[in-house]
Amino acid sequence: MKDTASDEPEPQEGERPKGPPLGEVLEFMRLLWAVDHGLQSTSKRMESTLGLTGPQRLVVRLVGRFPGITAGTLAQILHVHPSTLTGVLKRLEKRGLLERKSDPLDGRKALFALTDTGRSLDIPSEGTVESAVQRVLSRMSRTRILCTQDVLTALAQELGGVPMPEDEPSEASARKPATR
Repeated sequence: MKDTASDEPEPQEGERPKGPPLGEVLEFMRLLWAVDHGLQSTSKRMESTLGLTGPQRLVVRLVGRFPGITAGTLAQILHVHPSTLTGVLKRLEKRGLLERKSDPLDGRKALFALTDTGRSLDIPSEGTVESAVQRVLSRMSRTRILCTQDVLTALAQELGGVPMPEDEPSEASARKPATR
């Protein structure tokens, strides 16, 4: 039965839901907010079921992939300022999931690795943001995934969350010695 409060017909299978015409920009923004809300809600559920928030779990998974990673490199991967990670790293270290060691080549840097307890959490788990992303990506073609990544990367760059390609130093200029 059709909702009497709306003159819109029910969407057919495979059709996008109808609603007030928002236009391309507002519709895209509406979906971004829905994703953000879903990330926040899932993160809170993860904290109560797994004992880790979404961001904490992502750090555990990344440190598991890159043992001995620095906070700076982790921040680059996550596209955040290193100070943003300080609290997350300290909480994970305090809980005994991460261990911090001084870099033998540069004592000012800390290297992070998972403890045995941390490694026990570095596995795919149901009810996580990661499992939801995995389910969705498994239903999409490689072309759709790449196009979506392109749109999200461009939006992140426009919003300042990801450096623009021209802002990133090239490998050649990074290796060049500074001149006076």
